[in-house]
Amino acid sequence: MPTVVVIGSANLDLIVAVERLPREGETVLGGDLLLADGGKGANQAVAALRAGAEVKFLANLGRDSFGDRICRDLVAARLPADGLLRDESAPTGVALIVVDRQGRNQIAVAPGSNQFLLPGMIDENATFLAPGAVMLLQLEIPVATVERSLQFAKARGMTTILNPAPAGDLPERLLRHVDVLTPNETEAETLTGIAVSDPNSAEAAAKALLTRGPRAVIVTLGAQGALLCAESIVRYLSALPVEVVDTTAAGDAFSGALAAALAARKQLGALWDDETLVDAARFANAAGALATTKRGAQESLPTRDEILGLLRRFEKSR
Repeated sequence: MPTVVVIGSANLDLIVAVERLPREGETVLGGDLLLADGGKGANQAVAALRAGAEVKFLANLGRDSFGDRICRDLVAARLPADGLLRDESAPTGVALIVVDRQGRNQIAVAPGSNQFLLPGMIDENATFLAPGAVMLLQLEIPVATVERSLQFAKARGMTTILNPAPAGDLPERLLRHVDVLTPNETEAETLTGIAVSDPNSAEAAAKALLTRGPRAVIVTLGAQGALLCAESIVRYLSALPVEVVDTTAAGDAFSGALAAALAARKQLGALWDDETLVDAARFANAAGALATTKRGAQESLPTRDEILGLLRRFEKSR
């Protein structure tokens, strides 16, 4: 089975559904409070697992009740306990999420123990992390740890994927270790200064990012789909028709499924080529769409069979 190595954050999400998102300084009354496991790292690890990959996930959790719950749930989901480190000095990360009737969200995160997942922990856990076909990372842990993880992966022949979320500036030396970069519109604009609102502007931003080191860039465009750009290809993938309930974790579903698809192709001996990238991006695009049809983060992540089923229905309807 293809192995995806994920290094990143794990949080407990506190979610409130509201009629509309609040404006600055405004209080909006909502529905019941939902507590759910989250964090971009954990979400993407579970997404890759459900999409068909074997997954190793390294995270740093507080030794508190939130950390206990997350550990229990991730192990129950079939992620190995060896990668779930516990921190005696910091609380588990927490995300505050507000979701409106259209599925749009606002998120604020208290990183807690995630910010103490330090570069030295990568080498300390080298035996657990290797071997692997693909390494997947995000930016809810220190950038220095992301950079060390990418170096670790490239030295061992892994394909590397970086989901640059939350948005922030990145050093050029880090991007040179990235095979596939998966920003959304906001993240692509932050990294390039190019306002991204449609496939044309996404292409311009993606081409600018390619000059900084990644071998491929996939800009996710929400309801507009995604734009894949590599040295020899530009391919627009339209959004698949689904009924949107909650966009939380749609990007995580995309990145996790992309990692699973690339790992599967790599295990079969597929070369790095346009066909491999397009097939993986289509699979990821379907996973991202399906994640918007359910509330919550990890609860919304689709299985491999669900992803393939949506792709088949989409092809039949064209």
